Order: sequence, then structure tokens, then C-alpha cells
Amino acid sequence: MAENSKIILSSEDQSLGTIELAPRVLEIIAGIAASEIDGVSKMYGSLANNVSELLGRSDHRRGVKLSGNNDDLIIDVDVYINYGVSVPTLAAQIQARVKQQVALMTDLTVGEVNVHIKGIVPPKNDQTVDPDNMFDDNAEAGDK
Repeated sequence: MAENSKIILSSEDQSLGTIELAPRVLEIIAGIAASEIDGVSKMYGSLANNVSELLGRSDHRRGVKLSGNNDDLIIDVDVYINYGVSVPTLAAQIQARVKQQVALMTDLTVGEVNVHIKGIVPPKNDQTVDPDNMFDDNAEAGDK
């Protein structure tokens, strides 16, 4: 969907004027909705997104692509997921949540939400090192 195109929301009372949304608004809604699901580690983004994030600018559109038109919106969501989660269950939760949030916030109907799993993030290994006794394990290993 072209970046400069607008999405017109229909309302029953057009006497006050029209309501237009930039596509990036829908991308932000979808990005936040998807990232809030338990099991989603982070959203997939481009190099530009990564650089922006390093500079402290959060881009909630990260990992979301919008296509189609007012009548047939298609949203593609690219995510990294946590190791150990059920992929089909998580993908269904993302699809439902994105459709729900877009409908609640805009009254638009989403035709499709395509979830693309870009990677799995392994669990972090918590290493506990006693700062007062850092070489204790090495000393014991050398004694054996």
C-alpha cells in the first residue's frame, strides 16, 4: 500500500466531514497488538528499524506490512518467537488480536492476517557468579 495513500473510514454521519487514516496508523496498531502477545519475543525489522531503535526511536510499525484497500485489508506480521511456544497457537493468537484491535480502533474489517515466523529466540542462560569467590570453581577443578 502506498505510503501517501489514505484510508477513508465510513461513518453514518458524514455531515461533519471525512475521517482519513494513514496506512502507518494501521501498521502501528497491528504492531503493538502483535508484540503484546505472550510468546512473541520481538518484531522483525529492517536494518533501518534496528538503527532507529539503537538511537532510541521506537518504531511500532516494525515487522508489519499493509496491503490491499479499504474493502480487503491484508496485514503481514513478521515476528521472532520465544523457544518452547506452540507456533500454531501463537500464530492464531496474533491473527485474532490484530484483527480485533484494528476493528475496535478503526471499524475496518481485516481480510487476512498473515503471520511470518522469522526466527526463534532461545532462552537466556542465567549464570550466577559470586563476585567474592569468582575463581572457586576453577580452584576445585584444578585440585581434582
